[in-house]
Amino acid sequence: MSAKKHSPEDVALSLTLAIVTSSPAPLLLLDGELTIIAASTSFCSVFGADAAQLTGQPLYTLDDGKWDNLQLRSLMTTTLAGDGSADAHDINLQRLQRPVQHLIVQARRLDYLDLEQTRILVAVSDVTHARADTTLKEEAARENRVLLQEVRHRVANSLQIIASVLLGNARTTTSEETRGHLENAHHRVMSVAALERLLSTSRDGDIEVHAYFTQLCESISASMIGDVDQISLIVEGGDGVVEARVSVSLGLIVTELVINALKHAFPDGRPGKITIDYNFHGPNWILCVRDDGVGMPPTVPVRTGLGTSIVAALARQLRALVEITPEHPGTQVSITHTQVALVGGEPEAAGEPRAAVRPASVAICS
Repeated sequence: MSAKKHSPEDVALSLTLAIVTSSPAPLLLLDGELTIIAASTSFCSVFGADAAQLTGQPLYTLDDGKWDNLQLRSLMTTTLAGDGSADAHDINLQRLQRPVQHLIVQARRLDYLDLEQTRILVAVSDVTHARADTTLKEEAARENRVLLQEVRHRVANSLQIIASVLLGNARTTTSEETRGHLENAHHRVMSVAALERLLSTSRDGDIEVHAYFTQLCESISASMIGDVDQISLIVEGGDGVVEARVSVSLGLIVTELVINALKHAFPDGRPGKITIDYNFHGPNWILCVRDDGVGMPPTVPVRTGLGTSIVAALARQLRALVEITPEHPGTQVSITHTQVALVGGEPEAAGEPRAAVRPASVAICS
């Protein structure tokens, strides 16, 4: 008996049916009238349908018409027109007594041996649980941000109270040396408090440099400068943001250098100004604190005090170089971070250079 010959149409349909029904993904095979020819076992399992009942059913009548919506109709119209690049469509399937299902539907027109019969393959992905997990994670992240901001706000308030206590003790002590130490401690605590207050209003944890330095200078000016017309603090540049951990070090450096200038640059009521300038150059940056005071006498040996040690340590943390330049008049202290890219290496964030730099050397009166 001779083997029965099958038409190409029969072969194509048989092969397609075998692939569709055995697919682990939810699939539907439709004809040119958008009637279901076959459904995969996975589709039947996901949507609680019977394969035999689905066969011959129009697509838009599934689940008593719940599949009939504008997004799906738009997708199928585009696919029937032969547009193989049609994008996937998001569809929300509302079924009786069941939660809303979030579906991603893709459709492609099948071409095989140039046959006249139209075949449409529809792939359906249920992303309901994935979106629910994403929503939960986003809500948890928002709650954590709010909690962190509240904690930072409370920390800022606590630091401000500590700073007030230090300043009060400084005003009542009879020892000039003790008063100086307490006042310096007050300014350092206020530097961190200002940062925490800015962080409590920051959504991404970054700090706008100009605003931070301005707050620092206002705090220092209020407690150390009796006549603002006599000595002024000016903030220039700083139009950008840095990470919180970097801003801590920068703020403390500015505090130490400004305090140092106020103590030594303007003796005997001499008027003047102190300028804080911070500039970005791509991944590199430079922080300058300069005054137009009396300058540093070249013949007088420089003392190494606590302020000097703090600035040197902070500079090492930032892997930056600290240099002092005599001005005419005054003095400028520059903290420079220069990123040197390694061959074949990736660029690094400011404050984290891999390449070695010269150790920071500081000569500052304190």
